[in-house]
Amino acid sequence: MEVLYPCCCGLDVHKKSITACVLWAEPKGKKRQQKRVFTTFTQDLLALADWLRECGVTHVALESTGVYWKLVWNVLEGQFEVLLVNAQHIKAVPGRKTDQKDSEWIADLLQHGLQRGSFVPPRETREMRDLTRYRVSITEECNRIANRIQKVLEDANVKLASVATDALGASGRAMLEAILAGEQDAGKTGRLIERATPKQDSRFATGAGGPGHRAPSLYAAAANGRSAACKVENGSCRSGDRSQNAPFPGGGHTAEDDSGSGPGDRLGPAG
Repeated sequence: MEVLYPCCCGLDVHKKSITACVLWAEPKGKKRQQKRVFTTFTQDLLALADWLRECGVTHVALESTGVYWKLVWNVLEGQFEVLLVNAQHIKAVPGRKTDQKDSEWIADLLQHGLQRGSFVPPRETREMRDLTRYRVSITEECNRIANRIQKVLEDANVKLASVATDALGASGRAMLEAILAGEQDAGKTGRLIERATPKQDSRFATGAGGPGHRAPSLYAAAANGRSAACKVENGSCRSGDRSQNAPFPGGGHTAEDDSGSGPGDRLGPAG
């Protein structure tokens, strides 16, 4: 078969080690190879790049093994032509399988142009993608906590969402803080609604005095929800933090509360 890359390398990547096989194509169809094993620590990855340059390698191929390939890619990117290949596309013939044979098989396929690299976006795009995906996971966590708090309140017959546009806004947080502090007078709790009308006060008083109002789970779950939401919504906020940006503690009224962009917005206005 035709040799496309006279000097190339195949990498078999694992969590703790990387097996590298460098292949040289020589006259009359002969091949020469050299194999070495490196750890996945940064110092060894840099040593791997230095060794590949000394060998005159131009192309490198590695399997897309979990997230472990990212370390190697970040070090070798820009120094060599690196191909990230799907492990399903380069399966060797069934039989005895070792890291040494795998790296040699990857290098052999690469040398003859039988591997197709997967698309890997530029570093800036990868970093932005990681950031946005993490933001999505945090948003989903906020939504889960808000729904959990709403469920506990409904189980205890506390109709907070029926009198507050944002159950986790400034007014909602103030009422939850009062409940956690042991306030049993629904009228006093209802008057914590900012700019509340007499009608809203009376609706909260009639909705909050049900038999479930003393349910122990209300206090336990609401307290847990406050702590969890505090950690999720603000990375610098810790349980018990009473800063203005904390989701539950009685901090100041923020623009988020008016715009409905906080986690309670997912519960929707009721009544």
